[in-house]
Amino acid sequence: MAAQRKASADREPADAEATQAGKPSRTAGPKASRRPKRTGASAPDGSASDGIAVAARRRAITDPRDLHAAAALIVAHNQARRIAATVRAARSIPGVDLVLVVDDGSGDNTQELARKAGAVVIRHSHHRGKSASVETGASVIAMRDEPGRTPRAILLLPGGLGHHAVGAAPLVPAVVEQVADLAVAVTEHDDRALSTSGKLARRAVEHFSGWAPHDPLGPIRCITREAFEAAVPLARGAGLEVAMTLDALRSGFTVTEVECDIRHRPGGSSPRAAAKRAAQYRDVMVAVSSRRVRSEVTGARVAVSQRLRGSKEEDA
Repeated sequence: MAAQRKASADREPADAEATQAGKPSRTAGPKASRRPKRTGASAPDGSASDGIAVAARRRAITDPRDLHAAAALIVAHNQARRIAATVRAARSIPGVDLVLVVDDGSGDNTQELARKAGAVVIRHSHHRGKSASVETGASVIAMRDEPGRTPRAILLLPGGLGHHAVGAAPLVPAVVEQVADLAVAVTEHDDRALSTSGKLARRAVEHFSGWAPHDPLGPIRCITREAFEAAVPLARGAGLEVAMTLDALRSGFTVTEVECDIRHRPGGSSPRAAAKRAAQYRDVMVAVSSRRVRSEVTGARVAVSQRLRGSKEEDA
């Protein structure tokens, strides 16, 4: 059975700019009492998720270096103002040995600034969106993993975080030390009320697993290679995060939320922001609906298989 566990860890930033952001705080963000302590997820057929099978899929850690193996994956589109600071902050996170930037068809010099800051840069010739960019970056990270070693965990960071990206540091040990397969950052700005899309995503996760996440659409997250593969192909647009969580739970992986000292820019109230919220709701609805249908189909197949097996046993 998949269990949710809180995880939090302090890590010292390694460069001067990261130091200005401060160390990740155990008490940053919402109070711990508002966080679910433990919960379980049910498989689509109504049976308990097979946590033992998931544990068996994980590679045993035999090399101490595997405890410090994570890659920061940053998707950036026209982020020339902040990308260098984001890359430097990501490089300072303990356990991150690779920073990869996917320049999603930027019209400015995002890729040059990211490369100068020390990142490996992959560029799309035209804007393809976040989901396609994450899939591109994850495939490049897989090619850079060493044979015989535990695959790197993937730390997803928005390109516009700047030096605040160092606040995502507690997510890395939560995953590479096998506390959870997917760790989602709960940030300082998440004290605001959930949007309509967020409420829809929370209900979907709670309906499936019995666990109500604090921020079901949190974009800052760290995930194991195995859990990531379970979510591929990724849902498009704003449905990416909730779909990733649902797919991980459906496959029996563990999910947790971790308090991180990261400041977000609040959303606006302009007509453009309203259109963005409407598109977000559409994407979340599509992602949730498609996974609900998939679960119902899987459940029906299991029920038919069990009925046929029972009929054969009676005939015998």
